[in-house]
Amino acid sequence: MLDEPEMTHFLHTAMRQVHGGGEAGGGPCTTGRVVRMNWASQAIREASRVGDYGKVVKLARMAQRVSQKQLGEACGTSQSAVSRLEKRGADSYETAQLASAAKYLQIPPYLVGLADHTAALAAKVEGTDVERRNFLAGAVAVAAAPTFEAFPAARAQPADGGQAATLRVATSAFRRMDGSTASRLLVEPVLGHLRLAQGLAGEAETNEQRVRLAAVGSEVAGFAAWLSWDMGDYGSARTWYGSSVKAARRAANPLLTAYQVGSLAQFEAHAGNGSQALGLCRAARKQLGAGPPHIAVAWLSSVEALAHAAAGNESAADAALTAAARSAEKITEDDPPPWPWVFTFNESKVAACRVACGARLGIPRWVSGAQESAGAVMAAGHEKQRALLTLDVASGHLTGGRLDAAFGLGTRALEIGLRYKSGRIVERARALRRGYTSATPAKIVRDFDERLYGVVL
Repeated sequence: MLDEPEMTHFLHTAMRQVHGGGEAGGGPCTTGRVVRMNWASQAIREASRVGDYGKVVKLARMAQRVSQKQLGEACGTSQSAVSRLEKRGADSYETAQLASAAKYLQIPPYLVGLADHTAALAAKVEGTDVERRNFLAGAVAVAAAPTFEAFPAARAQPADGGQAATLRVATSAFRRMDGSTASRLLVEPVLGHLRLAQGLAGEAETNEQRVRLAAVGSEVAGFAAWLSWDMGDYGSARTWYGSSVKAARRAANPLLTAYQVGSLAQFEAHAGNGSQALGLCRAARKQLGAGPPHIAVAWLSSVEALAHAAAGNESAADAALTAAARSAEKITEDDPPPWPWVFTFNESKVAACRVACGARLGIPRWVSGAQESAGAVMAAGHEKQRALLTLDVASGHLTGGRLDAAFGLGTRALEIGLRYKSGRIVERARALRRGYTSATPAKIVRDFDERLYGVVL
């Protein structure tokens, strides 16, 4: 996960690029070396999966017989700085330092938690200001452009350095900040970002520009909905999800439309509206059409599982989870997730979905059986997502009669919700409490109640 000062610098740089100004800086690491590495090796994939990007750098460095001193010199830093980088574990990283090392060792950016455009922005580009801007704009657009032949309409967004591509970089940055930033702090800048995208779309001179900017506006509106949901503002969440779907349709992009309709379905499933969520899932599948990317099928199948769980249908939820796992197995590890998936979707997330479904259906064996496989989500840098999954695990313990484990986990998750003022986490904690009734609650429950009751976010 990116440090907030680095992310703030990244956002400011990206927004300057919208108006054709500014430049991005980073370490001076350059390379003309030809590297042959097996980036799909088990050790590298596992280190990347758990977020130990320093270990990925170390494994790549050692395989290429590069010393820490050599890497430090090549990247304009010291041997000790490289050593500290390699020992950080699943902690936060400085974007520029990580991207610089990855560039020299030719590590695919996604293996160290960076999108291609983030790596491009973080790396130093030689030449004049114009050359730097051209390089950055090109790198941004290549990273943002959809790559699936199954969605020809998506190719209406060419790989250029226009406003849409740069706005999308900023959107991705905002989404990455979500894991470590209170939604109340993010929502106003995101709405300002949305107004900018909409304003530029209104001033667009060609239909091609309007289409690209409509797609950007769709993604920003979808993120605004996510933030509203996290704050417990369900009315605004539905409004923004509706706006995101309309904008995706204006963009004539079926993959994006399916994503936004599916996101609304996910919201309704978590809100307990199973029938409505299932109807939205069917609409999203129609948008996908024939031959969709495996990540889209896996993700949408998991949303369907949540919808079936909300409707109380265990067998249908199980079938959808099985389908999601099959599709997740087919996702190519070497490819970054396609836009609009900023974050990858994998088998660990399917397991986390089974935990969530088990909590809602009151099936403790689903929770306990999938908990280990969902460990990568629990270890990820997105604290709010970890808290929500922890509350699902707590619900499984409560259903199984393990009171201390349930409210011990629930208390830790609730603390995260209070720290980030997350209405979504607090409401999930309230649902956990509603699942337990006793005239004489145990002390751990009374302590939980003391923390929960009277909360005003």
